[in-house]
Amino acid sequence: MSLLNDLLNLNLSESTEKVIAEYVWIGGSGMDLRSKARTLPAPTTDPTKLPKWNYDGSSTNQAPGDDSEVILYPQTVFKDPFRRGNNILVMCDAYTPAGEPIPTNKRFNAAKVFGHPDVVAEEPWYGIEQEYTLLQKDINWPLGWPVGGYPGPQGPYYCGVGADKALGRDIVNSHYKACLYAGINISGINGEVMPGQWEFQVGPCVGISSGDQLWMARYILERITEIAGVVLSFDPKPIKGDWNGAGAHANYSTKSMRNDGGIDVIKKAIEKLGKRHGEHIAAYGEGNERRLTGRHETADINTFSWGVANRGASIRVGRDTEKEGKGYFEDRRPASNMDPYVVTSMIAETTILWKP
Repeated sequence: MSLLNDLLNLNLSESTEKVIAEYVWIGGSGMDLRSKARTLPAPTTDPTKLPKWNYDGSSTNQAPGDDSEVILYPQTVFKDPFRRGNNILVMCDAYTPAGEPIPTNKRFNAAKVFGHPDVVAEEPWYGIEQEYTLLQKDINWPLGWPVGGYPGPQGPYYCGVGADKALGRDIVNSHYKACLYAGINISGINGEVMPGQWEFQVGPCVGISSGDQLWMARYILERITEIAGVVLSFDPKPIKGDWNGAGAHANYSTKSMRNDGGIDVIKKAIEKLGKRHGEHIAAYGEGNERRLTGRHETADINTFSWGVANRGASIRVGRDTEKEGKGYFEDRRPASNMDPYVVTSMIAETTILWKP
């Protein structure tokens, strides 16, 4: 095994200018991440200089077998924390050979929203709080929980310390450092209310980069849990009963909200979001009705509400924002399995472009 590790850690730059690029894309379920690697003749960090690449879409539920070719378009480049050196991870989206985005390519429409002059002028910032649950392999039961049983009730686990409270910290810290190495603007981590559940935050990011960075952070986490022999779950309610679900709260602001008097802009934006509550809920992740029950720090899925410092509301405005009269707000409705391309662009579209 030591020889295998030595080979895995070979420094390619000692013998060649060639580098390895791992192309990453989203599969047919909308949550399954796929990747494959290719050799490049020299280092690059410019996605426009990377070749497009095809894959078998019939094996990812994205194309029929008799016309299976799907084309990957490189969009964003990150440093590879696994191979290191000049090797890279490449976030891609997917198109037909004719250049049309395939139905599961949610990035394409998001890029159109973020490219709109009115949206560009507002410089929308996002900070996504991605919650997730670590599961024991083969039995799909939270990491550290007794098989077929339950730990003590919630209370000591949120930001907890100790072998009986912080379950999986090595995975979490490895992910934190790997994201920083990759160039992802990961801003923090913490243990969550349910044991075996954790959160990382990505942001602030401007526009489309929020989706690119969150998806790559998810990919890196999938790879780390693969190494650790642990299953990663983004289910919004992995355990029934008196246990917290998992969300992906979206913190959001525009230039107008961050400027003096921005609180009035925030209130108008929240009013708009309330008028499109049903449309947003429909796009905020599958199984969210199991999480948004009005309990466990959530608002009821059928009712739109907002409040200052209220974690039981659909939208939370922070005390600092209220005090300063400007800042940001938090949309607490998105589920942990939401697509950040969909959620971020929809928030921008509703609050900036939509005219009720």
